[in-house]
Amino acid sequence: MIHKEIASYFKENYTNKPTIIKAPGRINLIGEHTDYNEGLVLPASIEKGIYFAVASNDKNRIQVETFLTQPEKIVFQLNGEHNIFKSFWGNYFKAIIEILVEKEYPLKGMDCVFGGDIPIGSGLSSSAALCCGFIYAITKVSDKKISREDIALIAQEAEHKIGLNCGLMDQYAVLFGKKGNAFFLDCKDLSHSYIPINLEGYSWVLVNSNIKHNLAVDSEYNKRRVSCENIVKQVQKHRPEITSLRDVTLEDLSTVKNDVSAIDAQRAKYVIEENNRVRKMMKVLTDGDANAVGAVLKEGHWAMSKEYEITTSELDALVKIGENLDGVLGSRMMGGGFGGCTINLMKTENLDTGIKSMLKQYKEQTNIDAEYYHLAIDDGVKMFE
Repeated sequence: MIHKEIASYFKENYTNKPTIIKAPGRINLIGEHTDYNEGLVLPASIEKGIYFAVASNDKNRIQVETFLTQPEKIVFQLNGEHNIFKSFWGNYFKAIIEILVEKEYPLKGMDCVFGGDIPIGSGLSSSAALCCGFIYAITKVSDKKISREDIALIAQEAEHKIGLNCGLMDQYAVLFGKKGNAFFLDCKDLSHSYIPINLEGYSWVLVNSNIKHNLAVDSEYNKRRVSCENIVKQVQKHRPEITSLRDVTLEDLSTVKNDVSAIDAQRAKYVIEENNRVRKMMKVLTDGDANAVGAVLKEGHWAMSKEYEITTSELDALVKIGENLDGVLGSRMMGGGFGGCTINLMKTENLDTGIKSMLKQYKEQTNIDAEYYHLAIDDGVKMFE
């Protein structure tokens, strides 16, 4: 168990008995590319996560060490100064400490060792877990509480500082997740609620296509944002109160269709219908209707493929293979697109044969070895016994 390794490493190398904190990864059940349109999303925090062993020290500095991804130790003075470091994760912690110094948060000396079992770069939001868990750890040592809403904002600001222009879905899912529930978030006003996942006898599985996001992702992502903004500008001529695609209807879209490009209209239609899929998914999860949940996943995938055009032939192949397998109720690509993972709802009794068959057929069709991860829906950031 990874948290035990981290705790025992801490005890060997530092003095105090550590507090253990877990920050989970997250999946997104439905609601892709809706967040920057002030839309609806339905993520859930998962069992895999990043664990932090922390304790105060009297050295006037924050020492952070990992022995897993890129073993390295970084020392930050309480004013934010530090020596040069190599690891990517150091940039997140540096940004967080700088933000807290700027906000005059009363930082105290701290020793921290962390590691985890979230596969990096698999779309499970390891960076949000890293940032939210670290900020939460600092509050436990410094004895000055920061609300979870504010932790989310600081974590988001840290990502922006590094140059990742993310919304708040990942941070909220990591902080507010609840075992056995999906987390509904309205990205317009940040109101949220819990949706019970009533699916006895079914399992969630993530399959990593092992297609790496290519370098064009950022420019393709930006093109889609611009398409959405173009539609909003046109609709505003008829309805000036509209501020985002969130409040644009399919009727509005048909009103402006002669004044906009066909591709912009197609992309806007995807986002409007994806918000409706989130509403539908909330209902069918609460009803415990596994077949309907699978149908929403499939519908969401093919809309991303044909209308928003953010999947790849390999991801489409994975979903198609699932459609022809017994016990796979539905699959869809999860995340920003152009690579990454599919999320699959499968009958638990067919799990092993289903996964084996999926990976085998995928290898035959693409010559790529996919990987899979079992997913369990778990709590958000918490102290870990």
